[in-house]
Amino acid sequence: MTTETTDPAIPALEAHLDGLHRLHRGKVRDIFAVDEHRMLLVATDRVSAFDVILPQRLEGKGKVLTRLSNFWFEQTKDLVRNHVIETDVAKMPAAIAAHADLLGGRSTLVHRAAPLKAEFIVRGYLAGSGWKEYTKTGQICGHELPSGLKQSQQLPEPMLTPTTKAPQGQHDENITIPQLAHLVGVEVASATGALALDLYNYAASYAKERGIILADTKFEFGIFEGKVMLIDELFTPDSSRYWDVETYAIGRSQDSFDKQIIRDALEATDWDKTDPAPELADGILEKASARYTEIHQRITGAGSA
Repeated sequence: MTTETTDPAIPALEAHLDGLHRLHRGKVRDIFAVDEHRMLLVATDRVSAFDVILPQRLEGKGKVLTRLSNFWFEQTKDLVRNHVIETDVAKMPAAIAAHADLLGGRSTLVHRAAPLKAEFIVRGYLAGSGWKEYTKTGQICGHELPSGLKQSQQLPEPMLTPTTKAPQGQHDENITIPQLAHLVGVEVASATGALALDLYNYAASYAKERGIILADTKFEFGIFEGKVMLIDELFTPDSSRYWDVETYAIGRSQDSFDKQIIRDALEATDWDKTDPAPELADGILEKASARYTEIHQRITGAGSA
């Protein structure tokens, strides 16, 4: 995976694909209609941070995200139903298979669930926006925390810290559990929050056995056939914080295997976190690219994506 844009899929995926109707262009993923009950989810090589799409791309990133997500969806399918129908483009409808050279390895045929109007973030460690909120208020999303906790310290127990799902170009905002219940309903909030915690605990244990700390992660859920379904991506370096057990130390930021590399570089500039985003140095992108590939290999045991 490199930062060079030699792959013809990169510019092609930014354009119209014959025979496919694009429903939505997200920060990283594009969604295409298949029929009333199915959609095609395509992970592009776009890079986003602070809810803004950066001008640069990471070639192959979409394939890493797709393979890692599909690995975790398979691992956790007994905990919660997920949206995956098919991952092999050759076995998908003809309109999709016709673009196999562009879509192969980065596309998933999924159930067309109705997304919940919130993101479910589970934190096991004090980092990122959670650390910033704690230093100001002693809380995260209404959760009272003990005083004197340090940056990157493990929390007394994993906690659900939901956010709004803001339109593209706007920023998500932390909300409390009662606010989450108001958005999605009390029963759905309770059931889905419990699923999010179960998923985090499972993945954190799995990663720890492989020398990796899963510090926090984001889930998205939808409703399909009247029941909660896990959707979008799962435990990728775009949606999660991954740290190395051997280099972990309380009281400082960690050398990460995730998008925090890009966030940190942007935080060091005078950018106001509104569109357009500045270009990053090649070295930052190369480090992020290498770390995305490495976390995929360490988690799955597979070769290079």
